[in-house]
Amino acid sequence: MDLASLIRTGAKHYTDQPAIVCDGRSQSYAQVYRRSCKLDNALAGLGVQQGDRVATLTDNSPEALELVFGIALGGFVRASLYTHNSAELNRYLLDHIGATVLIVQRQHYDGIAPHLASARTVRHVLVLDGEVPSGVLDYEGLLAEASDGDRGLVLPPDAPQTIRFSAGTTGKPKGIMHSVRAWTGLGTETASILPELTSADCYLAAGPLAHATIMPVAGVLAAGGSVVVLRAFEPGEFLAAIERHRCTLTFGVPTMVQLAAQHPTAQRTELSSLRVFVYGGSPMTETALDEARAVFGDVMLQLYGQSEGAPVTCLPPGDHTAQGGRLLRSAGKPTANSRIRIVDEQGNELPEGEIGEIAFQTPSAFTEIWDDPAATSARRLPDGSVLSRDMGYLEDGYLFLTDRKEDMIISGGFNIWPAELENALVAHPAVREASVVGIPHDKWGETPLALVVLADGATATEDELIAWTRDRVGAVKRVTSVRFGTELPKTPVGKVLRRLVRDQYRPEATQ
Repeated sequence: MDLASLIRTGAKHYTDQPAIVCDGRSQSYAQVYRRSCKLDNALAGLGVQQGDRVATLTDNSPEALELVFGIALGGFVRASLYTHNSAELNRYLLDHIGATVLIVQRQHYDGIAPHLASARTVRHVLVLDGEVPSGVLDYEGLLAEASDGDRGLVLPPDAPQTIRFSAGTTGKPKGIMHSVRAWTGLGTETASILPELTSADCYLAAGPLAHATIMPVAGVLAAGGSVVVLRAFEPGEFLAAIERHRCTLTFGVPTMVQLAAQHPTAQRTELSSLRVFVYGGSPMTETALDEARAVFGDVMLQLYGQSEGAPVTCLPPGDHTAQGGRLLRSAGKPTANSRIRIVDEQGNELPEGEIGEIAFQTPSAFTEIWDDPAATSARRLPDGSVLSRDMGYLEDGYLFLTDRKEDMIISGGFNIWPAELENALVAHPAVREASVVGIPHDKWGETPLALVVLADGATATEDELIAWTRDRVGAVKRVTSVRFGTELPKTPVGKVLRRLVRDQYRPEATQ
């Protein structure tokens, strides 16, 4: 069901049951519903109209669910800005989507405040979770004065509901608009890959709810379960929260999974309540998955998707051990209502086993890239399939990812996929992480360079790693130079920013 129906139904059927727990404070379904109605009425009282964009700039908080549901009840379009962005970038995004309202946590207000005067469309700034500066509106004060009655607005399925911002791995983030139908599809399709949910389920939201962490929320609430929200991820507190609240499911990017599994308290924390640990956002090594399974059990579930549509595929717990672990290199099979094809540059379907661009259909597919008809058109095939810009191939129904289309290295006429080299490098016992990019070469056009992070206490030389890749992928595809670093540049959801690696190490030309 859509977001507005979800909270209305939850308040009716699960009235006094806990919907959200944060900072030791529990709010029932009825309380979340009333506060969501108050937010809707407060915004309407400010003159905000259906379809207006309401931007939020918040970390996880006790207000997390009411922001989602209150904006949905009013037919406003929610756009979650990312607190890790620079203030300049967030101001750009406010202008880009023509946001009317900004709801911002006090801890992030001072950073963006100097830029708000130049935000052309923002008429109202609401500050929550702290002392409110002069010249802006008090979020709690507005809610206190607003009615908790439901205005009863019903949105058509094609009405805009949410704008998600792309990760910006290849440039400035884009606003990706989802309709009511698509956002509903995100919730139902995510629920379809999880074990059957009941009112006894408890979801631990430890990552930013502005990102993929929000995906299981609708399914959990539709079943009458509860959501435990951590303001920020800290591995020790994450483990303790699972034990304290008897959490049955959670979500994390690979970095979070690894940090939790390697934490000193992991082996002595009671984690048996966990039914499924969903992970996604970037690849995860077999070694890291083995560590995670040793701590959490056979509950690991991988999903693949992107801002334009998710989930698209799923690798369930059983497939993590099947076929001698070979399937761990895959992203799983399409979810129940998703379809995948591998296509060439002209959109023609390729045979099984051939690498091409992944094209998908899924109930959560985006409606448009905001204010960019050309970009929207470029991401669609005539049958409505979304061109993912990810490259991969199908084998026995399983999707295997190779790389982003933009990241392919062409060296001497040969196509080289960075992920293949990265997988070869992390198989070396001394290597913890690696990112491979193409840099200019006078003779070959491009050549592969690797930025490598070594495991704690490990040593390796450039020549040793070059030889290692030659033995595994051949002389044509091997890396030709290696740089060592202490960490890879990543987005907060764990995706490596190859463009930053490329920019840092790109010479004018390499002989």
